[in-house]
Amino acid sequence: MKEKQSRIEAIKMLIATHKISSQDELAGLLRRSGFQITQTTLSRDLKRLKVVKTTTTDGQYQYILPDNETYKRIDSTSRVREMMQQGGFVSLQFTGNMAVMKTIPGYAAMIASNIDNSHLEQIVGTIAGNDTIFIALSDNADHEKVKQNLTIIIPEIH
Repeated sequence: MKEKQSRIEAIKMLIATHKISSQDELAGLLRRSGFQITQTTLSRDLKRLKVVKTTTTDGQYQYILPDNETYKRIDSTSRVREMMQQGGFVSLQFTGNMAVMKTIPGYAAMIASNIDNSHLEQIVGTIAGNDTIFIALSDNADHEKVKQNLTIIIPEIH
């Protein structure tokens, strides 16, 4: 049982820290971490964890872990349409060499990944939660320039 729990934790950690697009890729990472796993067992573990495969903004597939807020059932059709038309951005505030971006629940990781992969000037990196992104800025970053650069990824920023 201890092996199973360790494997489950390893799966969660790998999915949270790597862009994994297939079970073969995940199984390979698990093997490199010392776990011997069959495709059937991995499939069962993914189902138990309620892992889903989603499409990223660049059209690639990626496994993600479920989040209670993200996967809540939405009963209002108009609310779903509204959410689908938004890019997920809610607000942006600066303080010193940090920015805090608020998003619709579940959008933060995807937006942060896009920011990191865009290698924008004056942005050192991001940390994403469910609906909040901390953006580390370089020393003496110009907040207006950073905001301008972010509009390349997030046109909703004004």
